[in-house]
Amino acid sequence: MRILMIAPPGAGKGTQGALIAAHFHIPHIATGELLRDHVARRTALGQAVQAYLDRGELVPDQFVLDITREAIIAARAAGGGYVLDGIPRNMAQARAAYEIARELEMTADVVLHLQADDAELTRRLLARAALEHRSDDTAEVIAQRLALYHAVTAPILAWYRDRRILVSVDAMRPAAEVGREILAELEAMRPSLDHAPAPEPLPSDLTSLGEAFGVAGSATSTSEGADRLAAIDAQMIADGRGDAGQPPPLRVGVQVGVTVFGRRPQPWLGVIPAGPGRGWSQARHRPGVRG
Repeated sequence: MRILMIAPPGAGKGTQGALIAAHFHIPHIATGELLRDHVARRTALGQAVQAYLDRGELVPDQFVLDITREAIIAARAAGGGYVLDGIPRNMAQARAAYEIARELEMTADVVLHLQADDAELTRRLLARAALEHRSDDTAEVIAQRLALYHAVTAPILAWYRDRRILVSVDAMRPAAEVGREILAELEAMRPSLDHAPAPEPLPSDLTSLGEAFGVAGSATSTSEGADRLAAIDAQMIADGRGDAGQPPPLRVGVQVGVTVFGRRPQPWLGVIPAGPGRGWSQARHRPGVRG
């Protein structure tokens, strides 16, 4: 599973990226952390980065791309999967990162976009600033960061959407709820990816997902999920949307299935309605089309 994450500040990208990496046993490549590590270890790259920071200048794209290449090469040697966050931050980075991944035969399967409105993001960032005693994160500074994010990210999202690998998820909900839905949907995609190992059956006890966020008893068993799938299949055949003896459309494609986690199990097919509580708003991934 190869996942590229895009999210505004405060949307929970680091939290969800770490959860995905732990669940699928793949490396979490956070370019910001990698740069800070180079600076802390005073490597040649780190010293060059520090010089730019001391002058108050942006770190050149090439530095970020170089560490991204190193990390993807390491991920390929470790098994081929990754969760990448921190890049791309502009269209030039998006195209350059794609060329690196294509050269290494490690292009992304899914671009996961976490969505949240600016008011909620501002609330979260101000709360974090107060907790961490960061006087530089004022409402004005946060507004500027969010405006820049929207201006720069819009063409990137359109680019991935046109290639049908963009999946957007509602990140306004509690982190535990968002995380459970992301993992359930990524598990549904995994069998269609030709480079992924055959998935192990999901355990009937998924309380570990809740424990990751300090929540217990939030999962639904796979047997109950299977019963729901069977009922949905039967209804689809009765409605004329499937043929007896043939797999109904519910079982075709990676973005087709049923969410069996959380309080509201919801069958879905094709493009999922957007809106609060609806979860994934774009679901048209096609096997063989990579990011």
